[in-house]
Amino acid sequence: MDRQRALKTYRTNEFSQNGEDGVIAELLRRWGIRDGWFCEFGAWDGKYGSNTYSLLRRGWRGVMIESDPSRFRALEQTARKHKQKLHIINALVDHQGTECSLDNLLGRTPIPAEFDVLSIDVDSFDYHIWQSLQRYTPNLVIIEIDSSVPPGESYIYKGGKRLTSFSAMLDLGKSKGYTLVCHTGNMFFARNALVERLGLSEDALGSPETLFIDEWLNPTPIGTFKRKVRNMTWQRLLAKLQNLARG
Repeated sequence: MDRQRALKTYRTNEFSQNGEDGVIAELLRRWGIRDGWFCEFGAWDGKYGSNTYSLLRRGWRGVMIESDPSRFRALEQTARKHKQKLHIINALVDHQGTECSLDNLLGRTPIPAEFDVLSIDVDSFDYHIWQSLQRYTPNLVIIEIDSSVPPGESYIYKGGKRLTSFSAMLDLGKSKGYTLVCHTGNMFFARNALVERLGLSEDALGSPETLFIDEWLNPTPIGTFKRKVRNMTWQRLLAKLQNLARG
């Protein structure tokens, strides 16, 4: 298998939205990581749209954080099925050094300082939360951005609907010692010390803007519909129907 094959070509979904499950699996395969620790928030019920639930089903241990009380009750049901594997917290992750900072919330759990996968998706202060993380160093960070903004325009979330742009998040990743290795709508950052083991092409690593997927630029209604249908696996559909039933 060509190790320089672009990671985006491995996109598949079990529970993720835009192929993240497949990309994560391929990254971990190349690193030789078969089990470990993950953290994800906002987790909802731990399944729907999750980038890490497929890892939990494979025996991984993890931390899931959800702020909404009703969604957290659904997350509790998921946790009961994975006793001693899943640690859950009902909190709104903060980026201003309070007791609800990610550092402090993770400090309540047994997750190690150097864990494997961190998935950040809060549709707002994603940039600020990662920026504030000091005591933990994940091998892989998956973080949401505004993929309707092309590379070159740098914008950091300040409130409202417009999220942090590709270029701004890229700069943050570099400042924290990470290299961009894939974009799926989320950006995938690997710790610099682990990048060489991925066998990626020098062109991709040297020009990270080429990893940007333009599916969200000038989207048409039919294009958006096709993308959603393509990514709606039966597991995600079931999880969505369950969440709708819960209200």
